[in-house]
Amino acid sequence: MGVSLDAVDFAVLSHGHYDHGGGLSAFLTENNHAPVYVSRHAFERHCDEEGKDIGLDPELASDPRLFYTDAYYQIDDGLELSSCNERERRFPVDSAGLTMSVEGRTLPEDFRHEQYLQIRENGRRILISGCSHKGVLNLLEWFEPDVLIGGFHFMKIDPKGAGKRLLDEAAQYLTRRKTLYYTCHCTGAAQYEYLKKIMKEQLRYLSCGQTVAL
Repeated sequence: MGVSLDAVDFAVLSHGHYDHGGGLSAFLTENNHAPVYVSRHAFERHCDEEGKDIGLDPELASDPRLFYTDAYYQIDDGLELSSCNERERRFPVDSAGLTMSVEGRTLPEDFRHEQYLQIRENGRRILISGCSHKGVLNLLEWFEPDVLIGGFHFMKIDPKGAGKRLLDEAAQYLTRRKTLYYTCHCTGAAQYEYLKKIMKEQLRYLSCGQTVAL
């Protein structure tokens, strides 16, 4: 994609699932200086609905380049990380069968390992979310961003069946604000196409390798 990993000043891991952190080892090899900001809960064991491990490589947990974050951390002026674990989730979040292991116990996933990067620049707020596991509607309420970049995690909602009402309600809420949305893989292709018809230019798709000028 023409991206020089060596030129990266810092990296943020959104959450502890392998499809987002599977390249961590390669990044640490290609880049020998950038700190990687990771939630303190990221290396807990995470499994899918079938019990398959979908977490990070535990051997990387002790790498000195990893900087573990808690509820809030300011990277620099205008660059902030938040987990929002203590915030009320007004819109319910379904674990969808995913589990986590905490102190030897297997529990329904609560996504405590997910964090969000907020960029404040020129009076605008840009929020970068990996998969929005804590609910994109909750994120919109918590941060009130001008731009939101991230997946909506709607991929299991059937736009032609019982899920149609859920998508309609989500689109209605998302368009109440003037927020511009760039969404990606875990929204789901069919779900994106359905939402796009309602949200029009307020919703755009972002694929790997694309760049966005804001």
